[in-house]
Amino acid sequence: MDFDFSDAEQDVITTAKAFAATRVRQRAREIDEQNRFPSDLVAEMGRLGLFGLHMPEQYGGTALGYKSYALAIEQLCRVSLTVGAIIAINALAQESILRFGTDEQKRKYLPPLVAGESLSTFAFTEGLTGSDPRAITTIAVPDGDCYVVSGEKTFASLAPSASVAIIFAKDDSGKVSAFLIDPHSEGFIIEKEIEMMGVRGEDVCPVMLDHVRVPRANLLGQPGQGFNVLLTAINVGQLGIAAESVGIAEGALRMSLDYARNRTVRERPMTDLPTIQALLGEMSARTEAARWLTYRTADLKDKGRHTGKDSATAKLFASQVANDVVDMAMQIHGSYGYTKDLEIERLYRDAKVTQLYEVVSEVQRLIIGSSLARET
Repeated sequence: MDFDFSDAEQDVITTAKAFAATRVRQRAREIDEQNRFPSDLVAEMGRLGLFGLHMPEQYGGTALGYKSYALAIEQLCRVSLTVGAIIAINALAQESILRFGTDEQKRKYLPPLVAGESLSTFAFTEGLTGSDPRAITTIAVPDGDCYVVSGEKTFASLAPSASVAIIFAKDDSGKVSAFLIDPHSEGFIIEKEIEMMGVRGEDVCPVMLDHVRVPRANLLGQPGQGFNVLLTAINVGQLGIAAESVGIAEGALRMSLDYARNRTVRERPMTDLPTIQALLGEMSARTEAARWLTYRTADLKDKGRHTGKDSATAKLFASQVANDVVDMAMQIHGSYGYTKDLEIERLYRDAKVTQLYEVVSEVQRLIIGSSLARET
């Protein structure tokens, strides 16, 4: 298996790394402390083409593939999970519309999403649903040439900045359908932002739908096909989270190396201590393993051989690595790392979400296990 980067992929790494170093790094602390969505950085990422790396050229993308998508997210998340995750969150709607949208829906929604001129929110989770689609209480009632959608969603990332929302609701057949909804529609209420421990500045909000009228033409896919839409989108989102996790782990490793090289113990750098070398070695090995598993998953996706088990495996493993590596980095930084004066404290808070959103790790294990059980 060859993971040598093409010239185009190397350009993606160079572009994303330079943007992270010159524009994102200096803003990362501010975004976290002020819990402020970085709309200016989003516009710049759009101009750099970072939202369309895996999208077809006919909709404004560069068609470089899912590996390039993962590479860009990894570079950005080395310095800010919030900024890098915006690409992965926006990809949920992009993937849904690309795979299930009508030609008209694709022409309307994909070009601005790909260009970073607009963003999207993707709302499946409800207060009592967790990962169970059967527990959805949001309903879509047919009424003439519209559906009337009512219910509540939580954890709708990017909601205040979104120009389109993908909302999942049970239709009159009792099955889950997916709908493209304008967040400015009457009855679409974006509630107060949720105060998060990490990934701050992501504008995560609950959403209330109070008898929102949605044209039948805004049904995404066929009636009752919502769960297929969800799974297709989540597979790409989980690949993005695996890349986020690799970025966090690499960022923690680099911070730890810098800290240990510049802090002395008995007039010698900490990097001379066997205990520190052992931690750094473990951190590096785990990060590299997560990186190649993530790249392999993206490569399978590019070749059309990807399965849901692949994304689940990459997300499960890489998210665990991110948390373990950041924990080891905190040990290297010691008590100073536990203060807000050092950046490792933010990474420590950010890392946990990779095990929680877009299906918790416990369910990932069940997905992998059930897939294995079905294999012949």
